[in-house]
Amino acid sequence: MLFRRREPQTFWTKTRTAIWPRRSFRRSAAYFQKRVLRLKAHPHAIAAGIAAGVFSSFTPFVGFHFLIAFAIAFCLSGNMAAAALGCLLGNPLTFPAVWAATYEVGRLMLGVSPAVGDGAAPAGIAHALLNRDLLAIWDPIVKPMLIGSLPLGIGFAGVAYAAVFVGARSFQRRRALRIQELRAKGSLVPSSVETAS
Repeated sequence: MLFRRREPQTFWTKTRTAIWPRRSFRRSAAYFQKRVLRLKAHPHAIAAGIAAGVFSSFTPFVGFHFLIAFAIAFCLSGNMAAAALGCLLGNPLTFPAVWAATYEVGRLMLGVSPAVGDGAAPAGIAHALLNRDLLAIWDPIVKPMLIGSLPLGIGFAGVAYAAVFVGARSFQRRRALRIQELRAKGSLVPSSVETAS
């Protein structure tokens, strides 16, 4: 590898850096933005992939977000790498807010009372979660979260699609103009000459 670290990072260092960036959140966001914009694909493919990842991050099926995003991106002719990057919206920092929002929206859409009234989860739900009994938690928790994830996921995916499409298109146009200017000046060798030599 060309730019390998002298001392490889441990698993715990990588985990800590993924949750809390070493430099700053602004620098990490700028890096993420550049990774998305530099993908070599049509702006629609990049935007559809990001939107698929963002939508899947709102679903309550943790562990399947990448598969859901890849399936949606495939149906929308989206970029798979962009779909994986879009799934990064769902992370330990955002899950509590996303889950609370999807549960409340779904509960309001279904017109049901909260599964947790006084702030303490009923013993049956806690037991079902520990035993991974999906049928026992389907009606009180998962169903409202799934229903609530649809409007929130579609809304946030739509915003993400529009923002990424405009950003990717303008980035690619500026890049193409810059390459044309450099070729006109003679400071950039055409790609056909580079491969021949």
